[in-house]
Amino acid sequence: MKIKWFGHSCFLLTSDNGIRILTDPFNEQVGYPLPETRADIVTTSHDHYDHDNVEIIKGSYKHIKGIGDFTYDNITIRGVSTFHDEMGGAKRGKNTVFIYSIDDITICHLGDLGHALSQEQIKEIGKVDVLLVPIGGVYTIDGNTAIEVIKLLKPRISIPMHYKTEHLSFELDGLDSFLSKISGKRANCNEIVLNKDSLSEYSEILALDYL
Repeated sequence: MKIKWFGHSCFLLTSDNGIRILTDPFNEQVGYPLPETRADIVTTSHDHYDHDNVEIIKGSYKHIKGIGDFTYDNITIRGVSTFHDEMGGAKRGKNTVFIYSIDDITICHLGDLGHALSQEQIKEIGKVDVLLVPIGGVYTIDGNTAIEVIKLLKPRISIPMHYKTEHLSFELDGLDSFLSKISGKRANCNEIVLNKDSLSEYSEILALDYL
């Protein structure tokens, strides 16, 4: 399978048989070039402009939002309820964490998670091979809490997202701050190709490029 990062929290997950899943597409206000892609499935973690711009997707697709279990072809997707802040959603509402099982690899997209995970949520998420984790603070968990979440979920690979770059139009903590606290590697590409056997070939913390 392939994982491609378009910036912010938007990834394209492509299975070996060509099924395409797009996560949290953003609009032009965010600052990154808009993804120009087709998708079979689009998941949105919550209804904010930097995560739910499904109108840009070409062709027909299935839009998945909210909690529950979903199946498409041989892919399974689970939505787990969390919050967009540390006050039980009082400030910014709910957030859905999505877990995708694709080609025997489990990917977890934390969306705009705003708090440390509870033991119940960790159990519901289950085993994770690849974690897509926000690190920028302000609207999500910051780097310190992201490291706590990584230690609890124990993924083989963690890919940071939702942080300040030269393209992002609003202020968040940057990648350097996060990497100063945990050993990781910057990839000089926006896409990686994975299978069950190749997971160990990548750094445990892998920051993709978005260009």
